[in-house]
Amino acid sequence: MTSTRPPGDGGADRVVLVVAERLAGWVTRFEARHGPVTTSGTAAELTLTAADGAVAVVEVPFPPLPSAADLPSVVEHALVDRTVGAVLVRRGGYAVGWFEGSRLIGSKVGSTYVQGTTKAGGWSQQRYARRRANQTQQAYAEAADVAATLLRPHLGELTAVVGGGDRAGVLAVLADPRLAGLGPLLQPRVLPTVDPRLRVLQAFGDQLREVRITLSADA
Repeated sequence: MTSTRPPGDGGADRVVLVVAERLAGWVTRFEARHGPVTTSGTAAELTLTAADGAVAVVEVPFPPLPSAADLPSVVEHALVDRTVGAVLVRRGGYAVGWFEGSRLIGSKVGSTYVQGTTKAGGWSQQRYARRRANQTQQAYAEAADVAATLLRPHLGELTAVVGGGDRAGVLAVLADPRLAGLGPLLQPRVLPTVDPRLRVLQAFGDQLREVRITLSADA
């Protein structure tokens, strides 16, 4: 499956997400539209420049790339089935699991009550904000408990940890001292998710197989 999302910086470029199994075919179709490509790259990304000037920048999933920065190496790297931990946090809910490839092996989901925003002012607003902050911290602590129980025993097996939902929430959960070994494995990009539920976590495995490609405006 291929999906399209706007870039994060609001520019004219666009982003497509291509599942690893279709990456080679996507490049073939890109060349058919724009002409033969030349490649240049690093351990983190591969740039394809077509004959007509169109550019596609392929982000290496789970960097660094262990070999030469060329298309066959990126495709081979993307197709590897990895053992990956997932920590999803959003709106008082959390989902923690670990995957082999796109298959969810172990998981736990939960939620705690966190009040929404209020229009009250003055002292009431301050008291409300403190209560909401306490509820949020309780939710993070509960998620950290689950991550410590579920992921820490598999630390030696995990290739990476991927966050989903609210970046601040994911970072707060992984800041727990018990999870110090997981922090270095966290991937830079926190993936978008709706409120964490089991079905959302199960579908998250497909997101782990996606390769992010940024296309120039003329691509």
